[in-house]
Amino acid sequence: MEGDADVSPSCGSRLTRAGLALRALSMTKTHKGAALLGQKAAPPQSPDEAELDLVANPHPGETYLVRFVAPEFTSLCPVTGQPDFAHIVIDYAPAEWLVESKSLKLYLGSYRNHGAFHEDCTLRIAKELVAALTPRWLRIGGYWYPRGGIPIDVFWQTGAPPSGLWLPDQGVPPYRGRG
Repeated sequence: MEGDADVSPSCGSRLTRAGLALRALSMTKTHKGAALLGQKAAPPQSPDEAELDLVANPHPGETYLVRFVAPEFTSLCPVTGQPDFAHIVIDYAPAEWLVESKSLKLYLGSYRNHGAFHEDCTLRIAKELVAALTPRWLRIGGYWYPRGGIPIDVFWQTGAPPSGLWLPDQGVPPYRGRG
């Protein structure tokens, strides 16, 4: 994409102008350090109220994969208000920052009362994580359970994975009554 040149390489990651714009658009607050870990935290009522805690990557020079799996993700259909269910798999190769798992769990739970289409939920999660973490690479698989008889699977990634990254299959079978 034109104007998408390297602006600020960090620990081998590429931060493009588009990435900087994405970071500026992120609605999710971030904290440096594990502010929520070990504390009683009320679940945020929406993704706009959620906060992500970032912790320093203890191995910023290594290329490795971090995987989060949320097999019971829920959101609401923006038209009917009925619940939608998904199995979300997030893979990323960190650069300087890791997302703290409790804050990610609360962030994902904040979608429970959020009305959005499957595609919007899946890509918003990915793009907000990219904006917060500036990872070397990130991909997301949103495996949505059927509504109206049709399962919808949504996939997105930041680009080609880094050379040498071990990338296992996301492990979610094609729909045949997942679960």
